[in-house]
Amino acid sequence: MSRAKTRVPSRERRKKIMKSVKGFYGRRKSNLRLAIEASTHAGQNAYEHRRDKKGDFRSLWIVRLNAAVREHGLTYSEFIHLLSVAKINLNRKVLADLAITDTAAFAKVIEVVKAAKV
Repeated sequence: MSRAKTRVPSRERRKKIMKSVKGFYGRRKSNLRLAIEASTHAGQNAYEHRRDKKGDFRSLWIVRLNAAVREHGLTYSEFIHLLSVAKINLNRKVLADLAITDTAAFAKVIEVVKAAKV
């Protein structure tokens, strides 16, 4: 009788793949060959989109800052330039959060920036 050496490891590999495709549509969740392909593509997309997410958030912060700054009579590009002139080292994430949550503090930042303009 021959000896089977890969029974447990191969079952574990299959179980890992089937667990990763749980919730997928059609045979992609139940057929191993399709599940392997679906799992691989899902992993590739997840990897790409984790990197895309950083740019997406930066775009969101810029849009929010532009809207908040225009209420005070500046444009986004002027504001960013004047921040560097005024030597204020706050990043876009913090500034956008200030503009939404603490408008008084954001107004103070705008005042300091406008003072640097002159």
